[in-house]
Amino acid sequence: MSKIALGNESLVGSLTPSNKKSYKLTNRVQEGKIPLYSVVFNFIDPRFFNCFVSAGANGINLYNCLEDGGISLLHSFTDEDKEESFYTISWACGVEGNPFVAAGGVKGIIRVLNVNDKMVHKTLVGHGDSVNEIKTHPVKPQLVLSASKDESVRLWNVETGICILIFAGTAGHRYEVVSVDFHPSDLTRFVSCGMDNTTKIWSMKEFWTYVDKSFTWKDDDPSKFPTKFVQFPVFTASVHTNYVDCNRWFGDYILSKSVENEILLWEPLLKDNSPGEGTSDVLLRYPIPNCSLWFIKFSCDLSLNYLSIGNQKGKIYVWDLKSCPPVLVTVLSHTLSKSVIRQTAMSVDGNTILAASEDGTIWRWDAITKVAESL
Repeated sequence: MSKIALGNESLVGSLTPSNKKSYKLTNRVQEGKIPLYSVVFNFIDPRFFNCFVSAGANGINLYNCLEDGGISLLHSFTDEDKEESFYTISWACGVEGNPFVAAGGVKGIIRVLNVNDKMVHKTLVGHGDSVNEIKTHPVKPQLVLSASKDESVRLWNVETGICILIFAGTAGHRYEVVSVDFHPSDLTRFVSCGMDNTTKIWSMKEFWTYVDKSFTWKDDDPSKFPTKFVQFPVFTASVHTNYVDCNRWFGDYILSKSVENEILLWEPLLKDNSPGEGTSDVLLRYPIPNCSLWFIKFSCDLSLNYLSIGNQKGKIYVWDLKSCPPVLVTVLSHTLSKSVIRQTAMSVDGNTILAASEDGTIWRWDAITKVAESL
């Protein structure tokens, strides 16, 4: 277990907006009265950078963000199980370039949809409880991680339907795993966090032969694949004192959020000769008022210039990630947006922000360009 490094105090951002970038509400879509838990832009295929997908109850909706601020529905999928409630969804890709989306939720089953033929490509069965988050590998988008209430993280090949690795056991999480994220450059490493108040870094490096084997496995039954258990992370930290429900890499640093009205940026300092041990140095703090509920998740643009997060009052806080101390760019609000915003989605360039609300609404905000301001 890592220890919090003492010495330098972390810098706290001011809640006075700089207004260095402004956004205006351009659209909202009411999907119904059922809570929406996930909304995600496609970051893995440039052909579909303007497309996003939402998930709530047993439904999945694919949309196109139009340049004029419009939102066009491309396809709706309703799961055959009426008791399903999707909590998370992620874009993925087949080996031939077919766009996939992978969704999971209360049933612990992951549906992989082929967007082109609008059919279920694979159903991934293995988790013993709810799936809280799915994340796609940035270079091999056939690989996804799933974080579950069953205290495990699983690595899947969505092309073949194989469960490759299971991260759980002796030094694994001791309560629900709520969030996962692949490292942006060390492609064999990922971070996870959960309701045991810990954040863990895992390495797949010595097990990568299993990943390669998952693409060439000849047996039609994926359950016969020699799935490997990984019981020891390379690093464990207790940076937060409560549930940790969202974490993302920021280079070699980690952005993480608990239910304590703030996001932390911290550095994990691993000990080379002592796996699992090290120290944690909290560098920056991004205050988020009225954000003490769990399962409120933030998002960033592809270049990690900005971070956006909703709160339980229906507001969105946009932070500049390139500033030190932290700079609050703007706060987005509307008189009709009063429900909890469970997740935001920022477009590739950060100029569009979507928000998935607990009242079933998707809100679209677009950056106001200098040209538009002068008209």
